[in-house]
Amino acid sequence: MPKYIPEPFRIKMMEPIRLIDRAARQRALQEAGYNVFGLRSEDVYIDLMTDSGTGAMSQEQWAAMMTGDEAYAGSRSYYRLKAAMDEIFGFKHFVPTHQGRAAENILCAVLLQPGQAVPSNMHFDTTEGNIRARGGLPNNLVSQIAYDPLAHADFKGNMDLEALEAWIQATGVENIPFGMITITNNAGGGQPVSMANLRGVSEIYRKYQIPFFIDACRFAENAYFIKLREPGYADKSPLQIAQEMFSLADGATMSAKKDGMVNIGGFLALNDGALFERVKAELILREGFPTYGGLAGRDLDALATGFYEALQEDYLAYRLSQSEYLCARLREAGVPIIEPPGAHAVYLNAADLLSHLSREELPGQALSIAMYLEGGIRAVELGTVAFGQLKDGQWDFPALEVVRMAIPRRTYTQSHLDYVADTLAEIKANAKQIKSVKMTYAPELLRHFTAQFEIGT
Repeated sequence: MPKYIPEPFRIKMMEPIRLIDRAARQRALQEAGYNVFGLRSEDVYIDLMTDSGTGAMSQEQWAAMMTGDEAYAGSRSYYRLKAAMDEIFGFKHFVPTHQGRAAENILCAVLLQPGQAVPSNMHFDTTEGNIRARGGLPNNLVSQIAYDPLAHADFKGNMDLEALEAWIQATGVENIPFGMITITNNAGGGQPVSMANLRGVSEIYRKYQIPFFIDACRFAENAYFIKLREPGYADKSPLQIAQEMFSLADGATMSAKKDGMVNIGGFLALNDGALFERVKAELILREGFPTYGGLAGRDLDALATGFYEALQEDYLAYRLSQSEYLCARLREAGVPIIEPPGAHAVYLNAADLLSHLSREELPGQALSIAMYLEGGIRAVELGTVAFGQLKDGQWDFPALEVVRMAIPRRTYTQSHLDYVADTLAEIKANAKQIKSVKMTYAPELLRHFTAQFEIGT
């Protein structure tokens, strides 16, 4: 059993949570159409739906918010954020946005034309949704080992470099407006990407003059994995590693609600001055003036502080220890997971855990329902419902059928994780009793947010 590292902080303010009884949880599920996105947060005991904007801010961040400058243009808060952006990310230009999907929307608006294709290791849901909404085609070219849930590799999030170059040649450079990579690889189990792979991806994109953008949501966690696992980086700080990662790219999008340690915020950064002018015009239409970009001044200040806190080694060591500890508890109970654990989340292999259900019977959604019903735990399906393609009543299934338990930053303790592990052990012991799920309504894009379901007989 890996050691659970004590929290490198003490609790200064608390938020009450409650476990409502099973009958009330059943009613709540029915009212939500058996979609856990529809549950009231007050009816959730342990909320592992996402680590996006759900963590606790530090006393330094709250203090910074008190000095926020709410000027419409040119606020002090913007320039504090700019100083952090310049040091950590190093791009020539950036605009703040209210969250990552806004940055993705702007990037697609200024670069993507219908019918064009965008490669990545694995696009996450909003990135894929923004590409599809503009008539584009998202393509995933992660190394094949990522699709083996039990395989252990230091960098399972790596792009398949040979596949990327072959795909570019087959697709045609004129049909590729930009290329991406996600660090860490959220859709594939929170797996990191090595510096060597980032360098190889950069070289290929630059060889074909394809602008290279990093989806940087969990950049600090990725940097720490590089420090721990990649030769030549043990003596470098997470900040130094982050600086090297971003030096390989032409720009980045980020939901700063992850490794920005804030409850709201994001950015789009880039080096191309002419493109930046188009980005600013789009930003003013969609988000706001370039020095606030849909955020209050206090949010900009909290983000400037949070970027540095996300790179602190004691925090990162604790962050990884939480997921490693929960994974160890689940292994003891025989609960199948995606190996090895990432940092921000633990991914349950729903197809294996509920092997009596076919993919058409949506085992990932069935497991997320069971977790809430049995323990008041909310986690998100990232399998067929989130990423499968449904055409003429036939599913094109994604390679992985998982439920993600994302751990909010600086929020839950060891006893909370023990409760989650105990609940899943009970579900594992009675897995055959979990029934199939049928989708009764779904929108065209990002269906998992608002789809409705019913339980099979």
